[in-house]
Amino acid sequence: MKKLTPHLPDLGRRRVVGATLAVSTYALLGSRAALLLAQARSLRATPAVALGPFYPDRLPAEQDADLTAIAGRPGRAAGQILYLAGRVSDMSGKPLPGARLELWQANAHGRYIHSGDGESSGPLDPNFQGYASLRADAEGRYRIKTIKPAPYSGRTVHLHFNVDARGAKLTTQMFFEGERLNERDGLYRALSREDRRAATGRWTDRSPGVEADALAVTWDIVLTPM
Repeated sequence: MKKLTPHLPDLGRRRVVGATLAVSTYALLGSRAALLLAQARSLRATPAVALGPFYPDRLPAEQDADLTAIAGRPGRAAGQILYLAGRVSDMSGKPLPGARLELWQANAHGRYIHSGDGESSGPLDPNFQGYASLRADAEGRYRIKTIKPAPYSGRTVHLHFNVDARGAKLTTQMFFEGERLNERDGLYRALSREDRRAATGRWTDRSPGVEADALAVTWDIVLTPM
């Protein structure tokens, strides 16, 4: 009679396969966790930067997100059209819907609408709004149409912002990527390397259908809780 040999499971092979699966799963989860951690670390709070002396002392009648045209006037603001878009979020990346943004800036000649900014700064532009007040949408996104401001004595090209969302408030300034005067601007130089990145808008491709010579910048605003 043929002797039967009991079948023993190939435990060694199973252990190898199991270990391989465990390592693969750990590597996958580890990579995902590392990605999430990297994303979380990349959200640096937008730094506070000085209000400056030219927040409007008299707000204009129009305060919408298109600063390049004023109702009842046939002209358009002087200067190169600039589209600015981004998102307002907290440091975890959660959008802050309905965040209120105020923007004010110099015109294409380097002059603000503030009454204390005199003719020596350049002429006022009757077609330029100079100030906007708007709300972010349900996903925290905002979009503004304006002009690229001119630099002026001691200052590089920049935009001023007040941002308010769920009690978190921020006064800051946005700088422009690659501007030659950035390194000569005292407020820009006072920021750390990381804060400079967080306060700098990045050039991007403009959307189809906009003005042929328009510029486009993207800039996300990250708020810290009060």
